[in-house]
Amino acid sequence: MKLHQSTPSFAQTITAYGDDYVAVNGERRESSAVVTPERTVAWENRTFDTLTRDDFAFLATLGLEIVLLGTGARQRFPNPRLTAPLAQARIGLEVMDLKAACRTYNILIAEERKVGLALLFE
Repeated sequence: MKLHQSTPSFAQTITAYGDDYVAVNGERRESSAVVTPERTVAWENRTFDTLTRDDFAFLATLGLEIVLLGTGARQRFPNPRLTAPLAQARIGLEVMDLKAACRTYNILIAEERKVGLALLFE
């Protein structure tokens, strides 16, 4: 039996990552961004410590089922008061370190899920 990677041809995927970068369809990014199957949006000047409720309200407008929050080299959980807009919109939130979030994003994209990857760099 031969196994083949199954990724929708239209979807943006994470093609590489390291401690200080992520490559989306081969394009290297070194600053915070939000990646969805259709596009990548710069998330200017975002770090874990500067996250606000408005940041999560923005994520809630993207038509996603789930948001993966990659919090850099280590997993850090934002205050539930900040993430409330996602809960109110019935959008799931998973928080993990950046590398785990990238791997999980690619798996969910292969399943054709409506997933977004919010990348934070330290």
